[in-house]
Amino acid sequence: MTTARGVRARARIEVTAAIKDEARRQLAAEGAAKLSLRAVARELGMASSALYRYFPSRDDLLTALIIDAYDSLGESAEAAHAGTTGTAAGGPRERWITVCVAARRWALDHPHEYALIYGSPVPGYTAPQTTVPAASRVGLLLAGILRDAYRGRGVARTPLPAALGTEARRMAADLAPDLPPEAVVALVSAWAQLYGLIGFEVFGQFNRVVEDREEFFRHAADRLAHGVGLVYPEPTGAPAGNDGGTAS
Repeated sequence: MTTARGVRARARIEVTAAIKDEARRQLAAEGAAKLSLRAVARELGMASSALYRYFPSRDDLLTALIIDAYDSLGESAEAAHAGTTGTAAGGPRERWITVCVAARRWALDHPHEYALIYGSPVPGYTAPQTTVPAASRVGLLLAGILRDAYRGRGVARTPLPAALGTEARRMAADLAPDLPPEAVVALVSAWAQLYGLIGFEVFGQFNRVVEDREEFFRHAADRLAHGVGLVYPEPTGAPAGNDGGTAS
């Protein structure tokens, strides 16, 4: 009985993977809005009723693909970040840039999956809360880098306009209570700008505008690091001034 259950479990894993692979092929060819369970079943030689036992609806399949994409992006960024441990690139600013560069590389290698998670919304689809943990992986990684800097040498803080004070305190309480509100506002802004930069490149808006995109992106990532307060040089460099005061 146990052996039979194991065989069935392996078969289910294999069929699930095949369904996802075919769905990704359709995403690349037609876009997420045209994803169809019947079309996936037809290409796999399955009855539609059989496919529904794996994914009861198109939205269930989309959700699985979205979580997979976010997890793949997160794993790539985390692996790149882990590679900086104990190296000359182990300071906060270089760690930040490393994560940003890894996110860009993943997007360029997986443009259709990037479009699924950061492109136009799919008509009629609302992502459920189950996507949040995977979607948060890169953001949490960047927040961790900022947190390490805050607890170490400190971060530069740019004063916020009074009108943003209440919202900044709410954001800090919800997202990172151990960081000052100014740092959390800067972090959220940088997070949005990061994916804007990547999206411009993935979707072709930099064509005939930016030629050396790798160096351009690295410089832009460094500016994002500066914007969140990572203004210090790496450990081997000379101390630098900071903008707007230092929190420690």
